[in-house]
Amino acid sequence: MYQQALQGYEKAFGPEHTSTLTTVNNLGLLYSAQGKLDEAEKIYQRALQGYEKALGPEHTSTLATRALQGKEKAVGPEHTSTLTTVNNLGLLYSAQGKLGEAEKMYQRALQGYEKALGPEHTSTLTTVNNLGNLYLNQGKLDEAEKMYQQALQGYEKALGPEHTSILDTVNNLGLLYSAQGKLGEAEKMYQRALQGYENAFGPEHTSTLDTVNNLGLLYSNQGKLGEAEKIYQRTLQGKKKALGPKHTSTLDTVNNLGLLYSAQGKLGEAEKMYQRALQGYEKAFGPEHTSTLNTVNNLGNLYSDQGKLDETEKMQPI
Repeated sequence: MYQQALQGYEKAFGPEHTSTLTTVNNLGLLYSAQGKLDEAEKIYQRALQGYEKALGPEHTSTLATRALQGKEKAVGPEHTSTLTTVNNLGLLYSAQGKLGEAEKMYQRALQGYEKALGPEHTSTLTTVNNLGNLYLNQGKLDEAEKMYQQALQGYEKALGPEHTSILDTVNNLGLLYSAQGKLGEAEKMYQRALQGYENAFGPEHTSTLDTVNNLGLLYSNQGKLGEAEKIYQRTLQGKKKALGPKHTSTLDTVNNLGLLYSAQGKLGEAEKMYQRALQGYEKAFGPEHTSTLNTVNNLGNLYSDQGKLDETEKMQPI
């Protein structure tokens, strides 16, 4: 849709018209959401240069793209609009794997929100939750738990126990407890999140399916392989319907099914899952992406278990 709009605007108004640049900026947001960060940066640079030429360097449309630098100058470093951009930069740095820089952004946003809006405002709590995600990715599990508990208590007070913002944090707590080995507590969190997502969005929404998938991983770790298989099959059917069979989230579940079948000793079925996931990952990400390489490694382990030593060697990284 954006490409169609962009071509139309370029033909009607030219490449530097503000309507054209707005669509260019929207494409940048889309690429960023897809994880195509290099493409997003190129798009943002085009939008920024166009806005600066068409509207001037201090216009709000220019500032929206240049974001933090412009907003600090226009409204001050502690304005909530600036803090929103600071928080968004934290999300971007986190997605890029720049976890130290992400933490600095989140801490700055958190301090600013607490001062401007108070510790129980939803913007403050969102940043608290983001810090929890960051600490979880860094393996700082105790710090992550404190952040999630703070966010959960604040959300429950501000929004009620069934609000979707709460459900995200409940699901995150499930991930945390699972990482800590507290599998019973993790299951309670996943079940609560799942019921909430189903009530709010329906059984085939991606948030529902993500939590279903987390339950599958939990059951697999608990050795409940039959229950895990049912969960993965439900997730796979839902993701195929909602996202398509080649979506990377669908492929993640395909790969998980491969791991499950391998644990069950169903090596032929496991190989089919791994091959399907591998082909999809190679097409979506390329041969050197970590998701691709993880599946290659899984295939290598499978071939080793099958005694196919030549195939195992082919799977080894050079």
